[in-house]
Parts: sequence; C-alpha cells; structure tokens
Amino acid sequence: MRKIQGLSILVLCFMLMLTACSGGNSGNKGTNNAPKESTTTEATSAPEETTATPEPVDMGGRVIKIAAWWDLKPAGTTTSEKERLAKIEEVEKKYNVKIEFVNVPFEEYMPKFTATVLTGEPFADIVQMEYKAALPAVLKGQLLPLSEFTTTANNINNEENLMAKAPPIAGEVYAFDNPGSGGTAMHYNRDLFKKLGLPDLQELYTGGLWNWDKFLEIAKLATKDTDNDGKIDVYGFSGWSTDIFRNFTAANGGKIVDEATGVQGLTDPKTIEAAEFINRLYNTENVVKVKTGDRMNYEEFNTFKDGDVAMFQAPVWNIGELTFDIGVVPIPNGPQGSPEVTYANPGQAAKFIPKGVKDAQLVYQIYEETFDITQTEEFPSQEWLEGLYNHEEDVAMQRDHITGTGQILLDDAYPEFPTGKFLTDILVNNQSVTATAEKYKPEAEASIAKLGK
Repeated sequence: MRKIQGLSILVLCFMLMLTACSGGNSGNKGTNNAPKESTTTEATSAPEETTATPEPVDMGGRVIKIAAWWDLKPAGTTTSEKERLAKIEEVEKKYNVKIEFVNVPFEEYMPKFTATVLTGEPFADIVQMEYKAALPAVLKGQLLPLSEFTTTANNINNEENLMAKAPPIAGEVYAFDNPGSGGTAMHYNRDLFKKLGLPDLQELYTGGLWNWDKFLEIAKLATKDTDNDGKIDVYGFSGWSTDIFRNFTAANGGKIVDEATGVQGLTDPKTIEAAEFINRLYNTENVVKVKTGDRMNYEEFNTFKDGDVAMFQAPVWNIGELTFDIGVVPIPNGPQGSPEVTYANPGQAAKFIPKGVKDAQLVYQIYEETFDITQTEEFPSQEWLEGLYNHEEDVAMQRDHITGTGQILLDDAYPEFPTGKFLTDILVNNQSVTATAEKYKPEAEASIAKLGK
C-alpha cells in the first residue's frame, strides 16, 4: 500500500480549502458601455441587456465579532492561512467593517452567551457552539434559524458553496460551518492484526461481511495471552462504555433520545438490542480492556493508545501521533441498522447567529466571503485526513463511507438524563437490560420535560 506524506494536524485541522469564487463581480459584461439606442428593427437583433454591479453595503466601521473557546483567527503560517488573512482584509475594506475574533474560555463561554443574549446584545455576531449547548438556546428562541439570514449554505456534497448547512436541531436548521470530512469509526491496529493473523477489516467491509457477529468473532480471536504467562495481554476492543453504547445504538437504528420529538429511547427495542450486545462484550465474552478498572471511566476513551487493543472506536481527531499503524472502517451496523447511520455524534458543534444580532444576513454574507480563497484540496479536509492516516484507502474510507453518517445525539443536553445510570446498572451491577430500561424510563421522560420542547 502506498504511503501518504503526513502533514501537520494542528495547522490543518480547522482550515478547509474551498472553491474559489469571483468575488461577486461576474455577470456584468458590457456595464462599462453606455446603452445603445435601437436604430433597427431587424428580427435577428435583440436589445443588449446591461446589469449594474451592486455597490457593497457600507457598514460604517462596524466590528463583527466571531467567537469560540479557542482563537479562530488564521495563524498565517501556511499559504492558505496567509491567503485567508488577505481575504479578510479585503472584505473589511469592501464593507467598511472590522472582523474581530473573540476567544472566551470554555467554562465562561455559555454563561457569557446567555447573559448577553438576554439583554438583546449578544457578545458576538457569530458564535461557535456545541449542539448540546445549542438545544436549550434553540428551545428558548435565542438562536436564529438559518432561513432568516441565508439561502446559500447548502449541503456538504455541494462543492460550489463556501459554507455547508449543519445538521438540524429539533427539526430545523440553525447552524453552518465549513464543509469537512471524517467522523467516529471503528479503527484497528494494523500491526496487531498482522501479528495475530486476523483478516483485514476493510476486506470484510467491501465484501459485505462486516457486522456485529463478525466484529465479535474477531474481538474474541484477538483477546489472548500471547506470552503464555497466564494473563491476557492483548484485547479485542476498548473504549469509553458510554461512547460505545451511543455508537452501537446509532448503528442499530436507535436513538437514546430524539430531540426532534422529545421522546426517550431507552426502551426502544433497537436500543435494548444494542445494550444487550455491549453487555455481552463486557460480561460474557470479556473482550474489552478496562485499563482503569472502572467500566464507566471516561479515561477508557484513550486506552487503545497503549497499542495492545485490536479494535477501538475513535473520532478522527483522537488518532494523531500513534506509535502503530492503523486502519479504519465504519462501526458495523446492527441487525436493525443501515449504512446511512454508523455512529452517534454527541459532540457536534458549528457556527450560529444569536437572536439580537443586527443585519444578520449581511453578517453571514461577510463571514462567508472571507473563505472565498483558492481551492487546494480535491475534497474537504483532504490535507487533514492525509496527515492522520498512512494509507490512501483509509482516507477514502473516511471520505466515502463515514462522513455524513453520524447521528446527532443530545442526551447530554437534558438535565440529569440517566444514560450513565442505565449503563452502570447493566455493565457494573449486572442488571437485566430490559428491566433497567423500564426502571429509568420515567426519569428519562422527566428530564426531557424539564428542558421543554
């Protein structure tokens, strides 16, 4: 397999090169000529139409603030960053504005948003926001729907647009961002697979053989005592149990909670089936490495980095700087799943415009134009993905089979939603999955009702 030259992940993570546009000056042929009077009635002649280039709106020196809990301003260390900085300066002159990037510490971010939006003067015109934080703001009417300020943001597959509309919240689109590729997937340690003589997962996937049964079969084959000291030293699988539950539920067509309808999904048969399967991984087959000894510990999210785990779920941003070679396939679909949804995405974030922002349409237009720079990638996030993966087939797998298959999941948005309690009873206390789901159903419904619809 041909290797790809790695690129700097930190530099490229947030810079997605987009299709170059003309800057809004197309379609004006002949506007520098005075209109000609019609001096003939020849049937073959048609009057020459002229169009005038609209003058940019003068914003009177207004400061447009773009906020996140990190610095969104291009660093200017790469060619593309320098080009965008130049574009920002050009746009500032065009509209007579000043674009300011606001960096607010994460723990202060949402309190500041809430306090300022309630006064009718949001602290920024465009805000980066996690969906789990945005849902309460949406339900309180604190964010503008996309339809109120643009029709240009399209979908992630439309290469002609500088912006992509982000997934909906509560049934309506509010957010936008630069198009990108990648998502959470089933990664595997290629080095271990070769050492143990395991079948390549991409061959199984392309052959239509990648499902829960095959996943479990390989996890069992990989879990072994390789040095004959009486202790298991290689495991088939690892991960944070809450994350595993969310992803396998999504891959089985279920939802732990549906924010669009306000319905809990713990008692959904698809969710039950996923929880039963995960319980089997931990308590029956014992194929999951639990490094901390606590099956509910978030730190298990990084256990795979020790190099002694064959397969692991990981979002694309968490696979950098590994000491072993990896491959990637979608999380296998369950019996009731489909390739359209392969993972849960509780960490979705994007850009929003708060209620109270003046001239929201112009604010969005100006922000979008700052990305009207030279296209250097064949597809969004190409350079970033090629910096993470060593093999072309892994980049193609992320691009073609994983991107766009995430299910937005917002159980964290609801106050004290009992996902953790549900899993603790099953994985730690060995309780029945069905009985546990019924036990926490009232608590889940009360949590949803507390947030409102």
